[in-house]
Amino acid sequence: MEQGASPQQAGQAAELAEATEEGGGASSRFKVRLANFEGPFDLLLQLISQHQLDVTEVALHQVTDDFIAYTRALGAGWDLDETTEFLVIAATLLDLKAARLLPSAEVESEDDLALLEARDLLFARVLQYRAYKQVAALFAELEAGALRRYPRSVALEERYVGLLPEVMLGVTPEKFADIALEVFRPKPPPTVSLDHLHAGKVSVREHAAILRVRLASAGTASFSELVADCEHTIEVVARFLALLELYRESTVNFEQPEALAELQVRWTGGSVEDATAEAERDRADAENEEYG
Repeated sequence: MEQGASPQQAGQAAELAEATEEGGGASSRFKVRLANFEGPFDLLLQLISQHQLDVTEVALHQVTDDFIAYTRALGAGWDLDETTEFLVIAATLLDLKAARLLPSAEVESEDDLALLEARDLLFARVLQYRAYKQVAALFAELEAGALRRYPRSVALEERYVGLLPEVMLGVTPEKFADIALEVFRPKPPPTVSLDHLHAGKVSVREHAAILRVRLASAGTASFSELVADCEHTIEVVARFLALLELYRESTVNFEQPEALAELQVRWTGGSVEDATAEAERDRADAENEEYG
């Protein structure tokens, strides 16, 4: 390690030299011609980081002047990547040389600290840009490889033909016509119904009285049959609550052969006469609740 240069500075220089070497080094087109070195600019940083060349023996001002003349000679064909890498490498070499010439490496000026922070930020951005460029090259390679692939253009093998499910549309031309008519029919303007605000009161006891007599006479009935005469949803809800009340009294049993099947209600509360008497008491209780 160069005397006066910190391990962080030397490591940063080695990392940048390795990155430029692995990435192909866009700055390799610019050649440095000094009294003690001649070759690509990124190679100069590599030799210095490997302690094969003393940074204090490198005339950075001459290198800078040569690069400015080089970019002017390119004209409109100058490369942004090459210029950026030169600035990073030159800033790194300048920092190493300053640390070599000033062994104390003490920076007292806030401006100098700001410059060093800007240099570190530029270094990080160049490494980040190089990573993105390498990933983009990898994506381009994968895309080019995918373009050379072609899907199989053969028929389905016989052993898989039987595994295909049968297509059963079940839609006739008339049904398609109805669907099209429904799609193209103008939609009515949206409205907010107020029917639920004016719905009358429904007594669960009254519906329990109806269910007692009906189930006692029929013996067994489905839930759909028990609510077939209901005109409003609130009445269906009242019938359901009434069935729960009857079940709690152990006067009905529920049977459902399988999940989501039709619910069957079976009467177990005695004779029709007993059910009629209980129904009368339910109606009387409902009237007392209404007028009580």
